[in-house]
Parts: sequence; structure tokens; C-alpha cells
Amino acid sequence: MSQLLIEPSPHIRCTLTTQKVMLNVLIALLPAVIAGTWLFGLRALVLVVLCATFCVLSEWLFNKITKRKQTISDLSAVVTGVLLGLNLPPSLPIYMAAIGCFAAIVVVKQFFGGIGQNFANPAITARIVLMLSFGRYMTTWSAPIVGSLTSPDAVSSATPLAAPDVMPSYLDMFLGIRAGCIGETCIAALLLGGLYLIVRGLIDPVTPVAFIGTVALCALVGGHDVPMQLMSGGLVLGAFFMATDYSTTPLTRRGKLIFGVGCGLITSAIRFFGVYPEGVSFSILIMNIITPLIDRYVRPQPFGAKVKKTPRKNREAVQ
Repeated sequence: MSQLLIEPSPHIRCTLTTQKVMLNVLIALLPAVIAGTWLFGLRALVLVVLCATFCVLSEWLFNKITKRKQTISDLSAVVTGVLLGLNLPPSLPIYMAAIGCFAAIVVVKQFFGGIGQNFANPAITARIVLMLSFGRYMTTWSAPIVGSLTSPDAVSSATPLAAPDVMPSYLDMFLGIRAGCIGETCIAALLLGGLYLIVRGLIDPVTPVAFIGTVALCALVGGHDVPMQLMSGGLVLGAFFMATDYSTTPLTRRGKLIFGVGCGLITSAIRFFGVYPEGVSFSILIMNIITPLIDRYVRPQPFGAKVKKTPRKNREAVQ
């Protein structure tokens, strides 16, 4: 027994690295990037690529200035940039996207210790920063220009959530032929990417199912158009790609279920009663902040540990 060593986790090692995980996430996001380019034109692709580039440069410069080990090879900055780009309107000015990338990588990620130490999803937080700082640009939606490679016109075309009286068909919603952010409109592409992550075992379906299911239930109870609520806004994008972030979501399956339900309830409350037509970003950020509390109360019992119960007499004495 004296030969046994006590070391911190992880105790189970495998060949799956951070770089491989991020590469698979990028593969899963590829259908949404292709769909966004097809729907909104070449500028949408340029914006996504520039966001990925700005995020990598921000991380490289921060590590260089602070003399930390370079971590850009793990591809996490690329994933953050692509996710942020997919959460932006295709007509957003480039310098605003660069500000969002700086906020995501330097402020949210690196200031808190780097990957795995950030308190919230960097892409979601950066999107909220841009919404609060440049509200007019972040809510100026471009109408789809399906099949064209020209720059989209920055027309004030309302999203289905902002203009419920002018609804596209269910098929158009599913294929993404509506106004919105670059990567949130094509539900078919997002489901394909989400299914890829589930099949590869990279995400637990509990969170996205609980998230989307809760929004569906709230819409049904509130008398809203359920399919439209599920396919509008960034619900599917957020549920599969941002509410499943490893470092900002609960560790246990029960915790992930609570997280997903909480996101769904907050999203529904903002959509139906708030001043913003969309609430996915705010709901994920709020639940990210609550995650440590969830982990505290749903943490599993360590293997081999015994729970010490208070004797009945002592409990009665305390009462």
C-alpha cells in the first residue's frame, strides 16, 4: 500500500486532445459556414474568416506580451472566432467584429487564465458586448441573397422574432431563407453539425434537448407558434454549439439537464416578456455564471467515499 501514489485528476487518459476536439467542432460548424455563404454572399464568409484570424492574433499577441506559452495550436481561438462570426449580421463593419474578437479572447478567456478557466463562453459574451455597444449595427439584418457571391445590402429586414406578423414558411425557416445572423438561419446545417458532435461523442445531447424542449413547451403553453419559435433566432446554434461548452457548463448529466432547462426558461422569458426579441445569448451567459452553483449541489459522490450521517439524537438536539 505504501507504493500507491495520490495524484490530481485526470486519472483516465486517452488520445483525445484539445486540438482534436476543436478540429471536430470546426468540422461540425462547416455546414453552417457554407450555408451562411450561400445565403448571404461572400462577405459573410470573409467576416467569419476574419473573426477567426482576429481571435488567433489576439491570443498570440497576449501570450507574447505576457510571456506565456503559445496556445494557438490547440485551435480553441479559431473555434471562438468562427462561432462569433456565425453570431454576427453579415453587414457588420469589420472593426466592430475585431473589437468583439478582442473581448472574447483577451477579456473573457485570457484574463481569467486561458482555455478551461474562463467563466463564460467567449463567443456569447463577445456577442452581448457588441449588442450593447453597437445595437443599431447588430440589429441591422440583411435579406438572404441565395446563390449570389456579391455583398449583401444592409437592409433593415426584420427577423421572424422581431416581426411575427411577417413570417416566412416553415420550409424557408428550415433552409435559412430569412433574415438573421450568418450562422443561425439554416436549421438543416446546424442539425447536421450537432448530430455529428453527438455521434462523435463530443457533446451530451441532454443539454440541447433540454434547452430546445423547454422553449417548445413554454411556447406551447403560451400559445405561440412552436415550430417558428424553435427555428427562429439563434436557438439551435446556441443549444448545440455554445450551451455545450466544456469549461462553462456543468459536469454531471443532471447538472447539464438543469443547465438546459434554465437556458430554455430564460430564453422564453426574454422572448415573450422582455424588450429583446431574442434571449439565447443572455440565457447562456446567465447559466454560465450559475454553473459553479449547479456543480456544487449536483456533484457526484466520490467512488469509495462514505457519507457521514448525523445521528438522529444530534439532529433533534439541533432542532
